Amino acid sequence: MAQTPTSVDFEKIRNSSDGSFSGMLYSGFNEIISNNPYFAAGGGLMVLGTGLALAKQGITKSSGFLYRQMLVDLEIPSKDKSYLWFLEWMSRHKQRSSRHLSVETNVITHDNGSISTNFSLVPGPGKHLIRYKGAYMLVNRERSGKMLDMTNGTPFETVTLTTLYRDRKLFSDLLSDAKNLAIKAREGKTVIFTSWGPEWRPFGQPKSKRLLGSVILDDGIAESVEKDVKDFLSSGEWYHQRGIPYRRGYLLYGPPGSGKTSFIQALAGELDYNICILNLSENNLTDDRLNHLMNNIPSRSILLLEDVDAAFNKREQSNEQGFTSGVTFSGLLNALDGVASAEECITFMTTNHPERLDPALLRPGRVDFKVLIDNATEYQVKKMFLRFYENEEKLCQEFLHKFRLLNLQHVSTAQLQGLFVYNKRDPQAAVDMIETLQNPNTVF
Repeated sequence: MAQTPTSVDFEKIRNSSDGSFSGMLYSGFNEIISNNPYFAAGGGLMVLGTGLALAKQGITKSSGFLYRQMLVDLEIPSKDKSYLWFLEWMSRHKQRSSRHLSVETNVITHDNGSISTNFSLVPGPGKHLIRYKGAYMLVNRERSGKMLDMTNGTPFETVTLTTLYRDRKLFSDLLSDAKNLAIKAREGKTVIFTSWGPEWRPFGQPKSKRLLGSVILDDGIAESVEKDVKDFLSSGEWYHQRGIPYRRGYLLYGPPGSGKTSFIQALAGELDYNICILNLSENNLTDDRLNHLMNNIPSRSILLLEDVDAAFNKREQSNEQGFTSGVTFSGLLNALDGVASAEECITFMTTNHPERLDPALLRPGRVDFKVLIDNATEYQVKKMFLRFYENEEKLCQEFLHKFRLLNLQHVSTAQLQGLFVYNKRDPQAAVDMIETLQNPNTVF
């Protein structure tokens, strides 16, 4: 049966309105809805819901458009170098509002065995508000619960900065300030880097530069190494013109406690270089990762391979011999002077047992300069005594006389330093206690 079309009572619309056009429009809308069977059957609700959905979608798109036009974001992932710079800068920025903080604990072990602890509060995961050069910036530090850094098991993090589009140029200024703050904190200091997965990261706080004269080696040794290194650094063009790989390797060998590592640290301070320490015995260190690390050393850094004899005693390796390092001997040789080896690289290797090293490791191109850092000689004993006790020439001669009488031929500079530090203000006591040097394991 055909449905009768709905009729509209225009007379009723005109009488119920106030005579204005808007009033007639409103009355007409009510009349249509009330007399329309589709609206009465629920069709009106469907139309109204569709209208609201379209309105919501329009508002969402409009807000997104306004966000893109008025605001700008800067994302800093945790694997980027500027990530730590920014967190350090923000932790010191005074115009900051933070309700979420994280603690970073730094434990420092001093030469005398004492331990000091420093706590640093940095912005934790969450939202923070800062004001920089008159502009407000919303900082959101997010931690991913699904993505992990497989090298240390920590989740990846991201810091997102949001500000007005007109202030976007301040991002570059902010990052420059953060970088300058990090560089300033390292001025006059030596930064120690260690491998952290596929990258180098600072280990602890930067150390004060050690004076080269504070490490007493035998006559002429320190000067010869320093001269060779400085000559190498000034000869880059000479190497390139002759097609010679621009790298140089040094081997310091000798008994423990003779000052090998201390000299390298002092030399780095003299050159204004940092130190990258690589442990070849690390179980998860592979040939590929070794090659990658050695080709991505931070600029102005010395690569230090300590106790290389502990990682490779013989060229052949087997499980029966107990070698667990993931680095092969050929992998180390290729990293040192292979096709993919690093350019403009200074490598220092140390060992207590040079006789255990494979001759292939010692050939020129891998080790170019070898020097023995031996136990203390009379020259070193005199220099160290007068460095600790200035102007005590008479007591120094007495100390040297006893040193000869006791025939102390196997005393390390570390033992001497321990004796002098224990009697730091009493040179006579140091002379009286010289017999303690006969036992290398003496504990004061």
